[in-house]
Amino acid sequence: MHMSDSLVSAAVGTTMAVVSAGAVGYSIKMIKDTDLNSNKIPMMGVMGAFVFAAQMINFTIPGTGSSGHIGGGILLAAILGPFAAFLSITSVLIIQALFFGDGGLLALGCNIFNMGVLSCFVAYPLIYKRILRRTVTPKKLSVASILSVVFGLQLGAFCVVLETTASGITNLPITAFLLLMQPIHLAIGIVEGVITGAVLCFVYKARAEIITGALYQKAIKSSVRRVLIVFALATVITGGFLSYFASNNPDGLEWAIHGITGGQELTGNSGNHTAIQELQDKTAVMPDYSFEGEDKKHLGTGVSGVLGGTITLAATIFLGLIIMLFKKKKIAKTTISDTE
Repeated sequence: MHMSDSLVSAAVGTTMAVVSAGAVGYSIKMIKDTDLNSNKIPMMGVMGAFVFAAQMINFTIPGTGSSGHIGGGILLAAILGPFAAFLSITSVLIIQALFFGDGGLLALGCNIFNMGVLSCFVAYPLIYKRILRRTVTPKKLSVASILSVVFGLQLGAFCVVLETTASGITNLPITAFLLLMQPIHLAIGIVEGVITGAVLCFVYKARAEIITGALYQKAIKSSVRRVLIVFALATVITGGFLSYFASNNPDGLEWAIHGITGGQELTGNSGNHTAIQELQDKTAVMPDYSFEGEDKKHLGTGVSGVLGGTITLAATIFLGLIIMLFKKKKIAKTTISDTE
């Protein structure tokens, strides 16, 4: 559900960038020591890399001609807590836009809001946490995953329509757009919810403390090395191999636009769009997750999966370490001030 720049005006793109930047600042401020200990920082990196790789696998929605991929917001929030999760999904979306041309730079604030803010700060506390507030069981974990993912994705699809309509640069009628976007993303959300539930049940059985620690904001005291190794291997296999078998059908957003326009490609028609597209062309080292030339596309997909996962891993761990050092320094200054 990555929006392209062709859907977004400069005013809407800038506004949503400010909103999303505010959410990043809020997350950094609110993140707790339990989110940034010796176990959680590596997990931020590995899980961010896993979500990057998993997003490359589009699964077919039978009978529609459409496909979908996981958003990963609820998965990350359930394992890392909402604030660390939001920073991780933000890192994924920035890397996708900058290095692989997936999602527009002007639309980046919209994508971060639709896929990050709504999942981590709306669906997670309102649905996921409420279902699991008393006890955690595999059955409740599965139900919470499906309902929260569906809810978050429905909100995200609705906001895509609102942002596109508010931009006013396309001929997509709001009613027709909604009637296509909501049902297809309901189907996508159900599949993603089942996948998310399965992954979280695995984590819960392997190391329940990871799930309960994120849910109740408690530090993880035991080693999570085995879980990290499993997800690191899954990232390499998913991004480097399984991505080869991803569906070629358009994703839910592309499918909805195609249903209205009949396949007509939308393009930005302002100087701002042209300038931003030229910038993205320069930063995208492997646009559309491929090398130049169709004959290398499948090889490029595997390389992109591993490369993107590695960049996400490094960037997210670096971000976590910087925040941890900043907070420790701030705590030290406060302690010194209190003793004087």
